Amino acid sequence: MGSKIAERTSVDPAMALGRRLAARYRQIHASAMAGLPICNPALGVAATGFQSYGGRAFGIMTTPWFMNLVAADLPDGKPAVPADIGTTLCFGLPAGEAEFITGELDAIGRIDSCSLFSPVFEFATMKAALETAEEIVRAFFDSATLEPPTAEPTPVNRRDLLRSRFRGREEASE
Repeated sequence: MGSKIAERTSVDPAMALGRRLAARYRQIHASAMAGLPICNPALGVAATGFQSYGGRAFGIMTTPWFMNLVAADLPDGKPAVPADIGTTLCFGLPAGEAEFITGELDAIGRIDSCSLFSPVFEFATMKAALETAEEIVRAFFDSATLEPPTAEPTPVNRRDLLRSRFRGREEASE
């Protein structure tokens, strides 16, 4: 019974970090970003799809002024390579490489951001923004969406290949 209680009380560190980031961005929205015209009044702040990958937490941060794929160090994870604020770094993700700009966020520390939308006026509702964020997480991290379709290779017929070449030359000379 004790292990079941432990299972229910254990918190995924990446998701916990996503919640901390959302709380921090809510504070920023209520203070420094309050009333600025760059903010979409239809949107709030949300952390979507936070997960551990390569010893760091990756997920989508949606705010009234941006939607970014972010990476941050996990408390017990492998720390990011040292980099000055504003440095562009390339991270290999399941879907391929993505460029992130290093930054610093009070009460969080180093955060690397890959801008997806900024500003975010193309979203009429928070629901639309969150659906987009979920699709982006799947596109970057869901192995089922990353596998190429299994198409049978088509055999090459040498005769047809040569005839096509000759036809191409005949058409060019006409």
